Amino acid sequence: MDFKNKVAISTGAASGMGLLFAENFAALGGNVVMCDVNESVLAEKVAAINEKGNGAAIGIVCDVRDYSQVCDARDKAVLEFGRIDIMANFAGGTAVRMCKVDTKKYPEFPDVPIDVYDWGIDVNLKGPFYFAHAVLKQMREQKSGLIINIGSITGAEGSVIGMDYSTSKAALMYGLTKSIAQFGAKYGIRCVCVSPGPVLTRPAMANMKTMLNRAAEPQEIIDLILFIASEKGQFINGENIMIDGGRNAMGRG
Repeated sequence: MDFKNKVAISTGAASGMGLLFAENFAALGGNVVMCDVNESVLAEKVAAINEKGNGAAIGIVCDVRDYSQVCDARDKAVLEFGRIDIMANFAGGTAVRMCKVDTKKYPEFPDVPIDVYDWGIDVNLKGPFYFAHAVLKQMREQKSGLIINIGSITGAEGSVIGMDYSTSKAALMYGLTKSIAQFGAKYGIRCVCVSPGPVLTRPAMANMKTMLNRAAEPQEIIDLILFIASEKGQFINGENIMIDGGRNAMGRG
């Protein structure tokens, strides 16, 4: 795969799969715009990519919940590299975990403060929505581009307490991805959602069952995304692709 002269924006790019995508994309010759709220860690990761001397990276501090910051990230990407070929929406997480909610104090969905769920929906759904709205202006001018949304098996299964996450991911997997693909068709713009099952970004993910009796390595998810973005994946559009080791096909009994 060769991404020379291609430009990608990756959110949540200071850690996890957002970082891994950025590292892979740059290693394959692409230029990457790395967005995250963690300024110090982001600067460190950007520097590490640039030291390797393949594709170039820049870091932009960006809270995906703030549309003005999203637009600023888009504008800086275009100013630096002249175009945006791929928008990869990795930033996200279950609000109860990310906001460190005490589930003994707040044991069930109605007990959790609503501002926790506001955070989750803003990051997991409005963030990708905001970035799509912002970068599609640039992609429309280019008459090309790809938006990658990141769904989750939880969007298909539901969640008893992490309802912000399952709700947001289901919206990305179906409503948003299909709608962007419909809009983008006449401009040569694609949209695809990749929905992982358990991934070893955290040790606890190893406890989720799959037909393959293991969780995915993060690189397995990134490899699929790179294929979709490459010349070999150009016929994939408007679809949610589950990469879950068969978890979604397992019996629910």
